[in-house]
Amino acid sequence: MTSLCLRPNTRRRICTREFSTTSRSQTALPFLLGNSRSAAAPDADTGPDSSHPNGRVLRMIMFGKPGAGKGTLTTRLARKHDILSISTGDLLRQHIAEKTEVGQLAEEIVAKGGLLPDELMLRVVSSKLDTLRHKHWILDGFPRTVGQGKLLDAHLRKQGLPLSLVVNLDVPDEVILARISDRWIHLPSGRVYNLSYNRPRVDGLDDETGEPLTKRPDDNPEVFARRLRQFYASTSPLLQYYGSPRTAFSPDSKPKLVSLRGSSSDEIWPMLEHAVRSIAPSLRERRKNSLSEVVLARDEERRMHRPGTQSGHDH
Repeated sequence: MTSLCLRPNTRRRICTREFSTTSRSQTALPFLLGNSRSAAAPDADTGPDSSHPNGRVLRMIMFGKPGAGKGTLTTRLARKHDILSISTGDLLRQHIAEKTEVGQLAEEIVAKGGLLPDELMLRVVSSKLDTLRHKHWILDGFPRTVGQGKLLDAHLRKQGLPLSLVVNLDVPDEVILARISDRWIHLPSGRVYNLSYNRPRVDGLDDETGEPLTKRPDDNPEVFARRLRQFYASTSPLLQYYGSPRTAFSPDSKPKLVSLRGSSSDEIWPMLEHAVRSIAPSLRERRKNSLSEVVLARDEERRMHRPGTQSGHDH
């Protein structure tokens, strides 16, 4: 695939390129039913597409190594812009809780320790995406294999809702390893600290409650190395699939693939916004409905422009 690099400035690069890998694994990965982090999406607007006069709707998936900041950047996009963050795990939990046909099938398989078939996961995902014809969205947690990617693409094209953007967060392995090694969390609240750039006021204690901080069980080099191998085995073939000119996409349905390289979420953030707006120029920012939202947005903007700062919540 031809390389294309957009340079917002001399220090940041947005590159569209082909990814290669020696692994072609398409083994399904287990879905964990804990640690939900995306908000429930509002009902879709099924009326005329008046909010997108040029017809360009953002339908996006984002990949990144464990600890690359995917959750941080997804949350930031959804808070600032009129974009829905759709979590596959949340959808699955909702189906199980509501005892839908799909939920009952999934619950029976999960209870036996099995892996959910790709076709069943597609039903979970499509039950929501099919209602969002005129909405911008980011899908998290699916696809995880080339087989799932092909199923999702075929379904979306059939519905006339093809993916428009695929983003890969390219954060160096050594940066992520250093980040997770220095990371401490306050379990009750989920607050994250980092000894390198976001230290607690008192080492080992949460700033707000004074309660002890702990390490995540998987925040160690051995677990990280295992998760990284799993990422390369499953995700690299997906990136190759979306980037290959031989992939069976029609010219009007092939998503744009971009790789954003940086060492922190704050460094990658302006590149991500640039990529998103290149797909959906009419994307609107969310209205701030309360004073607290205005203050939070202002503080976030100031923090991002403060020299030497990085996100303390990359995961």
